[in-house]
Order: sequence, then C-alpha cells, then structure tokens
Amino acid sequence: MAQRKLKNLAGVVHGVEDFRVEEIPIPKPQDHEVLLEMDCVGICGSDVHYITHGGFGDYQLKEPLVLGHESSGVVVDVGRNVKTLKVGDRVAIEPAIGCRTCRHCKAGRYNLCPEGAYCATTSHGNLCNYYTHAADCCFKLPPNVSMEEGALLEPLAVAVHCCRRAGVRLGNTVLVLGAGPIGLVTMMVAKAMGAARICVIDLMESKLELAKSLGADATLAVSGHDAQEEIVKRIHVLLGDAPDISIECTGAEACVQLGIAATVAGGVLTLVGIGAIHQRIPLTTALVREIDIRTAFRYANCYPAALAMVANGTIDARKLITHHYELKDSVQAFKTSRYGLDGAIKVMIHCQPINKNNPQQKI
Repeated sequence: MAQRKLKNLAGVVHGVEDFRVEEIPIPKPQDHEVLLEMDCVGICGSDVHYITHGGFGDYQLKEPLVLGHESSGVVVDVGRNVKTLKVGDRVAIEPAIGCRTCRHCKAGRYNLCPEGAYCATTSHGNLCNYYTHAADCCFKLPPNVSMEEGALLEPLAVAVHCCRRAGVRLGNTVLVLGAGPIGLVTMMVAKAMGAARICVIDLMESKLELAKSLGADATLAVSGHDAQEEIVKRIHVLLGDAPDISIECTGAEACVQLGIAATVAGGVLTLVGIGAIHQRIPLTTALVREIDIRTAFRYANCYPAALAMVANGTIDARKLITHHYELKDSVQAFKTSRYGLDGAIKVMIHCQPINKNNPQQKI
C-alpha cells in the first residue's frame, strides 16, 4: 500500500470555537490492529460540546483532538496478529476499548474501565481518511447493511445498553424524555424489546413528528413554562397510567426531576443524558416512592445486538439521517448539527464518495 501518496484529512478541534479540517499523518497498525479507510462518521452531541465548551463533564480538551466516534470503514491493512478480519472487510467501529485486565473489564463492564481508550475523548477520534483500531472492536457488516447504518450502530448501542439497564421487558410502558438522536434510538430499541406503549416528550414539535414516524405511540410537546404537575398528568393520560420506566436522554435538571415525578411508584428512572455535574434532584421523593434511579454510560457488549436489529430489519436507523456532508466540509456539517439547521437530527460526514462501499445503494 503506497501510503506516501495518500492524504489523511481530519476534523480537529484545537480549542473552544476552533475546529479545523487539516492533514495528519497516516498511522500504521500495531500487531492487534487494522488500518481502516474511513467511510462514514456521524456527529454526536459530545463532539459538538468540544467545539462549544471545550469538552463535557470530566472530559475536557487538553490538546488538539480529532473528533468522531460514530463510524464505519473498510479494512486496508492488518496487523500481523489479526486473524478475524482481512483487507476489504467493511466494519462498524466500536470506539470503546478497555484495558482488558482491570476488575471492570474482567467482569465484562469495559465501559467503566478507568484506563480504557475511547475515540474522541481519551484518545483521538476517527473523523479522518485513515485510522487504526483494535481488530476485536471492529464488527464486520453483512452485505445488506450500509456504511451509514454501520456508523449508526454506535448510538444504537447506547440505546441497547440503556434499555438493558432500565430492564425494558414485554408489556412495559415507557417514557422517553428528549427526542434527540439518543432519545429516538432509545424509543426504537425499547419498542423492539417489547415495550407496549411509549411516550416521547420534547420541546420541538418537528422532532416529535419524527418520533411518531419512527414508532412512538404518543408524543408530548412541552415548554419551559409548563408546570411539572400538569405535564405529569398529561403523560399519564397519554400512556394510560404512570410509566413503568422513564429514560432521561437530555441531561437537563428539569427533565430528571420530571422523570422522578412521572414514574410509577416502584418503577425505574434511567439516566442517559449527560448534563451538569451537580444538579438538584428530589432524592427523598424517589426514596419514599421506591423509584430505582439507574445510570447508563456508553455501552458494553451491545454492538452485536445493535447490528442484529439493523441487519434483520427490526430497526431502520437510516431515517435518523437528515444531512450528508463530505469530510472537507466538516466545519459546515458541525454548524448544521450544532444549530439544528434545516431540521437536522443526525448529520453524517462521508470520508469517501457516497455509496463507494455500499454493495446495495442505500442513499
């Protein structure tokens, strides 16, 4: 492979409001890695936060960082110890890599590994032309799954993990707070896991219309001026009763409070959205009503399930994609995602020509 003739453009954040597309070196795969020609990279809210705030939560920008972690690519070179993949394989990339030796990794909860690497947070992301990754964290795509769908496995894995943590089962009623990309995929996965009725709430009617088209049984538009008690009543009417499970996907303090108030006594509130580190939460209210407050951080062992749901047609994740951009136009792509221009939900950046690596044209 004549790497010296190739260019590796990348989307790099240097600081707050300082995002650039620039050339970086082409890496070489280590023994257990593969070199990938990147195809699709979706924009996540955490990527946007690096540009707008220099990071999120405990993850703060310390030096220039290549963004991107919702991704797919094609294997173009393999390390000498790689046996499971070969050149030409199309793969989805799980961005979380545990150390494999700590107590969390040994227990299969590598998302909690304190020494692990994660694209675009603790290590560089893959919004670039060429990128190396651990081979065992790359999942081969079947012919009927597009590169765009491969990139969408990352947010789908988040949804699988949070629904598992919430304990979604056949017949449950579920409230999803927030109709952004994670809220929407969570609704879709909860439906696939057997939820009987799902209500999605959000501030924006346009997002709720999309939620309806994706399978939400009920939607509710709220505003910052609505009284919590009134919102709770409307949710209960729409679901027929208080939800068994509420899944909070915004990180907003008011939504966490609403989740506690709306959930049935003895039910479950699962927190997925990452908001302010310190929030005012009515814990005593949750205590006396025996509401289990659970948290879900990223995912562990969820990519196979996410891939299966896409491959067998249970979930059509492509409906989430509203915009397509080339890698060279990443600055504009991030503006579109950041400001929700033209009804943006999921913005996809193509590092290769669209459909170059799709056996069946999907776009």
